[in-house]
Amino acid sequence: MANERRTFFIETFGCQMNDHDSEIMAQLLTGSYRPVLNVNDADIVLVNTCSIREKAEQKAMSLLGCLKIIKKDKPHMVIGIVGCVAQQEGKKILSRLPYVDLVMGTQNLYNLPALLGEIIHNHKRIAAVEQSAAFEIPPYLPEVDKGSVHKRFVTIMQGCNNFCTYCVVPFTRGREISRKFKDIIAEVRHLAAHGVREITLLGQNVNSYGRDLKSGQTGFAELLRAAAEVEGLKRLRFTTSNPRDLNDELIQCFADLDILCPHFHLPVQSGANSILKRMNRKYSIETYLDLVRRLRAARPDIAITTDIIVGFPGESEDDFQATMNLVANVRYHGAYSFKYSDRPQARSTAFTGKLSEEVKGERLARLQKRIGQIVMARNQEYTGKNYEVMVEGRNKSRPDQWFGRTASNHIVNFTGAKSLQAGQIIDVKVIEACQHSLRGILR
Repeated sequence: MANERRTFFIETFGCQMNDHDSEIMAQLLTGSYRPVLNVNDADIVLVNTCSIREKAEQKAMSLLGCLKIIKKDKPHMVIGIVGCVAQQEGKKILSRLPYVDLVMGTQNLYNLPALLGEIIHNHKRIAAVEQSAAFEIPPYLPEVDKGSVHKRFVTIMQGCNNFCTYCVVPFTRGREISRKFKDIIAEVRHLAAHGVREITLLGQNVNSYGRDLKSGQTGFAELLRAAAEVEGLKRLRFTTSNPRDLNDELIQCFADLDILCPHFHLPVQSGANSILKRMNRKYSIETYLDLVRRLRAARPDIAITTDIIVGFPGESEDDFQATMNLVANVRYHGAYSFKYSDRPQARSTAFTGKLSEEVKGERLARLQKRIGQIVMARNQEYTGKNYEVMVEGRNKSRPDQWFGRTASNHIVNFTGAKSLQAGQIIDVKVIEACQHSLRGILR
């Protein structure tokens, strides 16, 4: 079968970093291969995996079981496991899953076309999971049809040096590697010139950007200021941050840069200092609360969201109540909350004091109920006010309704418009608060 006739399908599990990696893989393959929307129509299937949460890994393994059945009727199908689980398990996958042709780790992303060529033309099975301290994120300018998309991710770094005891990122993504400043700004300019209006700078810990660079030592705040000056860009975001690395220079950016959206995702993980210490988070609750205070002083309209892990080994009822108290104190605009689960290679797998699934589930339910109440109350604060909303598109189930996002990252469903374009910024009056969104009318 000729290359140009082969088709590919990518299924993505996990975080925004994986979503962006899948975008890059699709760009690298388009031209030699043709994307399809249904896995049954694909000659090449790539499963982009995440190992941060057990549930995401289980979903990926379930899909692979289905692909095994499909491949019996399509023996020419190439199946690849890429991303964090691939990096974590390595060559063992080829032995355990004989129907898998490619295992590709996180530093081999840009080698994908060459690896697929080896598999297709030389009938090889390949595990490409090497990691090197000398690895550099290569220059990359994605193809963009002018006006076809209004927002994109831009990778600024990958990996992490923090070694939180529950986390596998330093093992699956490697140590922190900052992308060259000039390559990042070149990509931002390229995207803006092709009609992209909103960009999210992406990394496992963007706050520590630049510390590993051998010359220049450009920090994250300087990078933000440079990106904010790119002509044509209307909104600038970033994710994710570790509180231990949040500094005054970055906080000041929220006061100085109008283009920087007033939304900050600041994972806290627990409200108890004893648990934070066991997690190796390297900050206290007192320090965290001071950061929240300073962010709100710099940008009073900022929306702060967070991540919380419930049931970490050794978490007492008092520790959990400290988390509940923190949530009530900060009054987050949103929160992702999870039950703790052991992850391969993470230090906490060896910790004593593991909690039962019943206890973890009961605590998570209590926490999510309280978060839901606070988020609803927060959303009600937006009613009766006017906001700039960047249009995302038309509601498929409600032809008379459109949806978009505020700068604070709130989804707004609104009526009153006949013809709009994705990326267009319009004024909307919020008339109702819902649990996960706002409702409004075009002004």
